[in-house]
Amino acid sequence: MALTLTLASRNLFHDSLRFIATMVGIVFSVVLVMVQMGLYLGFGHMVTTMIDHAAADLWVVPKNAKSFEDPSLLDLKLRSRVAGIDGVATVVPLVVGFSDWRLDSGEMTPVFIVGSDLHDGALQPWNVIDGNVQALSQGFGVAVDRSYFERLGISGVGSTAEIRGKKIKVVALTDGIRSFTTTPYVFVDLKNARSLTGTPPDRVGDLLVRLKPDADRDKAITAIRGEIGDAEVLTTAQFRDRSRSFWLFGTGAGAALFAGALLGVIVGTVIVAQTLYSSTKDHLSEFATLRAMGSANSYIYHVIIYQALINAVIGFAVASAIGALVVQMTAKSALPIVITPWLVAALAALTVLMCVISAFGAIFRVVRIDPAMVFMR
Repeated sequence: MALTLTLASRNLFHDSLRFIATMVGIVFSVVLVMVQMGLYLGFGHMVTTMIDHAAADLWVVPKNAKSFEDPSLLDLKLRSRVAGIDGVATVVPLVVGFSDWRLDSGEMTPVFIVGSDLHDGALQPWNVIDGNVQALSQGFGVAVDRSYFERLGISGVGSTAEIRGKKIKVVALTDGIRSFTTTPYVFVDLKNARSLTGTPPDRVGDLLVRLKPDADRDKAITAIRGEIGDAEVLTTAQFRDRSRSFWLFGTGAGAALFAGALLGVIVGTVIVAQTLYSSTKDHLSEFATLRAMGSANSYIYHVIIYQALINAVIGFAVASAIGALVVQMTAKSALPIVITPWLVAALAALTVLMCVISAFGAIFRVVRIDPAMVFMR
């Protein structure tokens, strides 16, 4: 094995320019796939950030609601019906919707209002870095993320603006609560959410249901369905999956990301295959000599495959370093790239597979070598 590995490394490093070209192809392919899949995971996390942070076992949503941001409304009377079902602990209403934020300069920008009762604690700002969330119940207090300072024309706690003609004041700041649509989330108290979104007094966006610890979930879901008419009841996991499916596939965003990842694999495989084939072709006389000396085909195959594996290891190491840098650079961006351990493992396997498949082209060329060519030189 040591001799095989030595021969493979000498063939690989003999032409430094060709080796660099191979590395560029591998690194480009892996980084492209890593970034595309990282964007996919980051996008998937962002589209469900509100669902993930809501303290609820079940969601009662309007029929065919596609996501948390769906503008459809429910009849508030459903709250009392659901609350009376055996096994239900609390039912918390949410009022959400788009509105217009008017800066002090007079400019306007769209925002997404998230209103819930602070005393219920079902969905309120997290990662608070300044101010007091409880102050949301005082006047028209709001909480926003600091990443939207420039967008909203504010500088911190105490800044003011207008939403639907109402004078609002920033009383709390968060860090990292960003919207995948780039429309800033604005947290308010439930009593203010209606006037800031224009929601009628007898309507709500969603109902967050908490079950008692000893409740039978399946029975509770069945009972709730019998009380809510055309509305739907979903578990948190079901609502999360529906939202991701809608935004990733219903809008075509997921298909675009997968297409980019596939392109990276194809480009990388072609470049590596071409380079390995060219390298093998330049060493045909050496391989012919080995065959003339009686070396088994399996030995020559191992040499070529080891070359591919060396390429894979070095290329993946460089690509991983670049990927880690990209993750750090996008951590505070509107759409951060997320790279999980399983994604790293999958990309490592993909890199090895890509390089080994590329080696087959060189192997097919070698098996057609006539050992007699050594004696014809």
